[in-house]
Amino acid sequence: MREALLRTTETVLRPLVIQSLLAWERLESGVSYNPTSRDVQRDPYPTYERLRRRDPVHRMRLVDAWAITQHQDIDAMLRDSRRFSNGGRDYGYVDYVSLLDMDPPDHTRLRALVVKAFTPRAVAELAPRIRQTCEELLDDVEGTTRFDLIEALAFPLPVIVIAEMLGVPPADRDRFKNWSQDAALSVEPALDPGQVRRVQRAFGNLREYLSGLIERYQREPQNNMISALVAVEEAGDRLTREELVMTLMLLLVAGHETTRNLIGNGMLALLRHPDQLQRLRDHPELMESAVHELLRYDAPVQLDSRVVREDTEIGGKRIRKGQRVIGLIGAANRDPEAFAEPNLLDIGREDRSHLSFGRGIHYCLGSSLAVLEGRIALAALLRRFSSIQLAAEPQHLSVVVLRGVRELWIDVERASAA
Repeated sequence: MREALLRTTETVLRPLVIQSLLAWERLESGVSYNPTSRDVQRDPYPTYERLRRRDPVHRMRLVDAWAITQHQDIDAMLRDSRRFSNGGRDYGYVDYVSLLDMDPPDHTRLRALVVKAFTPRAVAELAPRIRQTCEELLDDVEGTTRFDLIEALAFPLPVIVIAEMLGVPPADRDRFKNWSQDAALSVEPALDPGQVRRVQRAFGNLREYLSGLIERYQREPQNNMISALVAVEEAGDRLTREELVMTLMLLLVAGHETTRNLIGNGMLALLRHPDQLQRLRDHPELMESAVHELLRYDAPVQLDSRVVREDTEIGGKRIRKGQRVIGLIGAANRDPEAFAEPNLLDIGREDRSHLSFGRGIHYCLGSSLAVLEGRIALAALLRRFSSIQLAAEPQHLSVVVLRGVRELWIDVERASAA
């Protein structure tokens, strides 16, 4: 009875507390920012514009943090690992420290080892298999005129690619896919108890499974990433077992969810801008710039944060040592000081200074792979279907850091054989 009463009280009071804190923000600056709002999750860009115009270095009261929105400020923060730390992140519910949570010198050492698995040549060699996988996935919806693009292609493609890169046997792919989906929730700052349990189970299962694969490929090395990381060394230094497991889990989480959202968000943007979709059909040579423009226009990762190492100043605001600064990547990518007509989708845009892959020492290791998968997936869709139409208004995921849709139902017409 007492527990039920406490839960009811919390349910009633929580919205009142949130509204009070947001009112405080508005009194201070004329604008408020609630990243958990459904309106913001559906379309954050009007809020970003208000923040950038009225209070570009914004004191958040929902959390003890500052939100920054200008491209130059976020770019500078991400590049400056001396003043802005990425270390010390406490997940609370899992024992997990990856490259994303490290500062130099530990980050420098580990990245130097891991980056060897992502050379341009290694990524380029994956292209034929990615194309084959796309065609096989689209074969599975052959004959249907309506399907969910997320379930059919955007979600399974990057999971299959990373699974094969790691050396996961095909028979284990389904459970590996489920674990990876739940593990991806770990990047979010606020999870409900059910989500926490899902993440904990996924991490436990992945630790055990990946440890077994590491032992297998130590005995019998093969042409896969685990074997390469086991063997790689820099100046006599190797990855420890724990470092290797954590690195593989990071590659899994970062490598599949963001690419899924790149494909999903990208196709949704094209469907809402049919002139640009037709332009891409007419000029397939624009595919590379199109993918970068789609990354800019609706970034799969909407924010990145750092902890200030020393008292500092951003945009005339004094930020104290130990406070967190949240860089709103989606806002930076729509900053008119950085991009001409930033709210316009232009697949021929030559400026690729978007921040969707970050900057500095934490620049996304798999950026070239994500772009390659996006290029191949979009090209396969345009080649196979002469018409693609949005069949239903999609619902965006109820998350803060990542941005994507739960489902993307499309109506298609099969292209006639040449």
